[in-house]
Amino acid sequence: MSSTPPSSGAVRPAAVVNADIRALVLSCGGWLYGEARQRYELLVEEWTVACAAERGREDVVAAA
Repeated sequence: MSSTPPSSGAVRPAAVVNADIRALVLSCGGWLYGEARQRYELLVEEWTVACAAERGREDVVAAA
């Protein structure tokens, strides 16, 4: 899992963010509490923006 957050304005590829989400869930045994849950929620938001960017939905990317 990536240990550094993306720089502001940079959108990582959705596949990379998805891999981070999968790694986080696996490392927690599927149970997300506390900091792991917060990290998961941030990653899901980042993944949503990445998917939108890849589909050319700049309105979603700009809103994030």
